[in-house]
Amino acid sequence: MAKFQSVAHLFHHRVATTPELEAFSFRRDGGWSSANWRQVNARVTPIAAGLRALGVTDEQRVGVVCGTRVEWLFIDIGINVAGAATTTIYPSSTADDCAHIVSDSASQVVFAEDDAQVAKLRQVRDQIGSVHRVVNIDGPGSDDGWVMSLAELEAQGAAWLAANPTGLDEVRDRLTPQHLCTLIYTSGTTGRPKGVELLHDCWLYIGEAIDATGLMSSADRQFLWLPLSHSFGKMLETVAIYLAVPTSVDGEIPRIVENLAVVRPTFMAAAPRIFEKVYNKVVSGAQQAGGVKLLIFRWAVGVGRQASQALQAKRPLGLWLWLQYKVADLLVFSKLRALFGGRMRFFISGSAPLNRDIAEFFHAAGLLILEGYGLTESSAASFVNLPTDNEFGTVGPPLPGTEVKIAADGEVLFTSRGVMRGYHHLPEKTAETLIDGRWLATGDIGEITATGHLRITDRKKDLIKTSGGKYVAPQALEGQFKAICPYVSQIVVHGDQRNFCSALITMEPEAILAWAEDHHLAGKTYVELATQPAVVALYKGYIDQLNGGLARFETIKEFALLPADFAVETGELTPSLKVKRKTVEAKYKDVLDGFYTKAFATL
Repeated sequence: MAKFQSVAHLFHHRVATTPELEAFSFRRDGGWSSANWRQVNARVTPIAAGLRALGVTDEQRVGVVCGTRVEWLFIDIGINVAGAATTTIYPSSTADDCAHIVSDSASQVVFAEDDAQVAKLRQVRDQIGSVHRVVNIDGPGSDDGWVMSLAELEAQGAAWLAANPTGLDEVRDRLTPQHLCTLIYTSGTTGRPKGVELLHDCWLYIGEAIDATGLMSSADRQFLWLPLSHSFGKMLETVAIYLAVPTSVDGEIPRIVENLAVVRPTFMAAAPRIFEKVYNKVVSGAQQAGGVKLLIFRWAVGVGRQASQALQAKRPLGLWLWLQYKVADLLVFSKLRALFGGRMRFFISGSAPLNRDIAEFFHAAGLLILEGYGLTESSAASFVNLPTDNEFGTVGPPLPGTEVKIAADGEVLFTSRGVMRGYHHLPEKTAETLIDGRWLATGDIGEITATGHLRITDRKKDLIKTSGGKYVAPQALEGQFKAICPYVSQIVVHGDQRNFCSALITMEPEAILAWAEDHHLAGKTYVELATQPAVVALYKGYIDQLNGGLARFETIKEFALLPADFAVETGELTPSLKVKRKTVEAKYKDVLDGFYTKAFATL
């Protein structure tokens, strides 16, 4: 039974009980400003009332196409306080994708971040007939009246409240846990996005379950940069409201490390790609420094891994290891902690698997990464490791109220109040995904450890079956390669129905350009470096190192360095930074086919 009736009730409770407590901080005019819960309410209320003034009714959808910023939070809460449901749209979505999401959801109003997003909606206006108003967050309204500014919406809301002083209270009183709260369209590594229907009870469950773990409290500070159009970001918003966690918000990825040093949070959630980039930068920097610095770094990492493994096994370090670790911390690890603000209690990693070696590296530095797991279909959070119950290589035990079982074919199935009502307008797909109407079929292969933690071994559909009948888990190989090669950005292992495995590799731009400076290739562009024999040989060495620890059928026999890194904008990554495997394989089909044509020619 939910403690609150709806997200609107939860927000009302938060404002009433902690009005002067800091809610959000955000970048303004080159610095940081903050708003307490009373001030947040002063922004949320006219937005909610403005939507009612525009004729939005209970459970009708309101779209938001905007990057991660504090206004997104005001608007999302405002939509729920108005009794409506938020339709999330990634700002990187194409006009065609926007049209699909808006029309499929029958959104009545769409909040657009700026003139560029408004222009995108105008391109497809004839396809989104349900939309009778677009609200331009940063820009002005339009002469034709279809677009209005955020300030105009809030002014209409103030007028509506003057005429209906108890209007929003009446809306809130009608809401129940089973009303639609959020319609999140999966970014999807393949196919058209599907609308996931998440009820108020889904988010209330997330708040209750995280609260029950004791993982965080109002004494913490969160740094939030993840896309709020993604369920992971929405879950973190819910945590901020439910637990009154002060949250600093800035979605600019290049500024993450810079912001951390200023904000000094105690926790941050991220996709593994962020940790991989930091790891690669630190390791490649040490290699470029060379000499004594490199020797000290390697020694410190070795000592740190020993200490990490002892701590994981709950063994005492012993005097000699303890002394070495203290020196390693002074010389190396303390500097890394300072980079993240010096107060970080833990990171939360989700969205994709995190390589264990990278997790142990951060652990050695006194930076604990807690892996978690969930799907958009389960409101993001379903399993998470805890500082007091952390098992490396797993995604943790289930949250309180989540039940889990493993199907006969190894697929992970689980259920909770956080699981979706279903896919919007897709009853057959819903029936396929919700077994017996309640067990969520995840598409992931996994196992439960002796300690009750869930270990994900691979995606059910991503498993490679070679033409020789051998199964290969590509994500495991990709994670291992990222842990040993500091110059890799992305790697996609290929080989389904082929007679051996191959790989497509993108280089970490900053790392490889720095390496080139020290190896007589200064001035070469990224594209030029990808074809240089010395660079190819560099990556070949790491491929050979990887292959040395693999079974013969798993080894990567051919690889190519691609001429550009993957990006959300070019379609190879989802907005949550997961690789769209099928998209990459289709884009570079000729390269992949060439590996096997060449091999056949040599037979």
